Amino acid sequence: MDPVLSGMDPTTPMEVFTNTTNANGGDSRLYDLNVFYNPGDIAWMLTSTALVLLMIPGVGFFYSGLARRKSALSLLWLSVMATAVVSFQWFFWGYSLAFSHTAGPYIGNLDNFGLKGVLGAPSVGSPRIPDLLFCVYQGMFAAITVALAVGAVAERGRMLPCIIYMFIWTTIIYDPIACWTWNSSGWVYQIGGLDFAGGTPVHIASGSAALAYSYMLGKRRGHGTQELNYRPHNVTHIVIGTVFLWVGWFGFNAGSALSANLRAIMAAVVTNLAACVGGITWCLVDYRLERKWSTVGFCSGVIAGLVAITPGSGYVPAWAAVIFGICGGVACNYATKLKYFLRCDDALDIFAVHGVGGFVGNILTGFFAADYIAHLDGYTVIPGGWLNRHWIQMGYQLADSFSGGLYSFVGTCIILGCLDGIGKFLPAFKLRASEEEEILGIDDVEIGEFAYDYVELTRDVLIPDDVDEGMSTHSQEHRASAVGHHEKNQDSVDSSNQLAEWAHRA
Repeated sequence: MDPVLSGMDPTTPMEVFTNTTNANGGDSRLYDLNVFYNPGDIAWMLTSTALVLLMIPGVGFFYSGLARRKSALSLLWLSVMATAVVSFQWFFWGYSLAFSHTAGPYIGNLDNFGLKGVLGAPSVGSPRIPDLLFCVYQGMFAAITVALAVGAVAERGRMLPCIIYMFIWTTIIYDPIACWTWNSSGWVYQIGGLDFAGGTPVHIASGSAALAYSYMLGKRRGHGTQELNYRPHNVTHIVIGTVFLWVGWFGFNAGSALSANLRAIMAAVVTNLAACVGGITWCLVDYRLERKWSTVGFCSGVIAGLVAITPGSGYVPAWAAVIFGICGGVACNYATKLKYFLRCDDALDIFAVHGVGGFVGNILTGFFAADYIAHLDGYTVIPGGWLNRHWIQMGYQLADSFSGGLYSFVGTCIILGCLDGIGKFLPAFKLRASEEEEILGIDDVEIGEFAYDYVELTRDVLIPDDVDEGMSTHSQEHRASAVGHHEKNQDSVDSSNQLAEWAHRA
């Protein structure tokens, strides 16, 4: 690549980086490695890394708000735990398996095991930024993908096997898909598949994994009855999570330009536009059916629009983002009904929003990818999609989408099947909580802490004998309180039924 177009100084002594996998990744004792990179690019990518990290608690808040009160904290806990587990995995061997400089078409090698040689050499993703910066940025992508997928354990999954699953899934599923999509040696990259920021590695992979996890766990207690016909327990959490995700997605998509340039600006523009249109679209679809302007519906539509635009954000013009938002909002809204057809309890509709949304985004990218948008960075050349009459591009997009989704679904089933099989001999590895534990709530049983530990629900039970002068005092002695770990985390319906039973016995 021409050093001027690649962002490297033409006078750079390239012998510094002749072996990009050596122990130093460039010898900082002999050269000032900083002069080989643009400080603006580095500053932008560090900012983008922080923005993507911000998305992870956003996922936790969003999932927590959708779930019932007694399992709200566990979903927040899982999102931040995913950051820790995957970050260690990324350091240990994840980055090397996905982005080693001498990778194969399906997976990398262990040349960069323990970040060996990951320092100042130009990265696989772009010669405009060093390996070390590309590593930490892509590590956030791996972490949020896992955080998205493990929402499938909502209200019935146990924590320890889920933590083990995070490490194994990142190694066996995410790393190969990231390699074949974004590493220049990968087979999707080689055939010409277009995925700017993670339609397949992030969204289709996490959505398919969530569907598989939901199947392997089985349906929640009370599925198909009024017990699960509940509203999201905290819409404020959903709004907060949406805002975190919306802001962070600028680093997710615009940061994928791997440089501060016009292409990054266009990615930011289409990202915001698709989010807005997606939110409005979902809201309108819900209003047509229910005559209510749903806050949850708007937030879900925003996420659907963001998911849909992700693979095409660095390839499509601004006007196309409107189509991405509309198609993403409509498709994901109706896809929430798929779980009934599939007979699967996908409690948080992860497959509907991320799996289907990622697929829609990949297909639309095949339609609307434009060569002049990709070249806004000054060096990327693509034949484009159907907009440029490059008809075969749709075949590449379909191959990428189906291979990633199928690989993630089947691989996840195998991983979880093995863990649950071990659980027959070692109960700690059992995937699912018992029925009693499910009734008590995952927060109480698995964590021992609560999202709302300060809340106290108190009910007075009227005793028939309390019709004398001492009724007030006697009633207080028979007070039924929801104070304590057990009662505090029961749903209002369960609490009311319990109080009624006590009153009947009295």
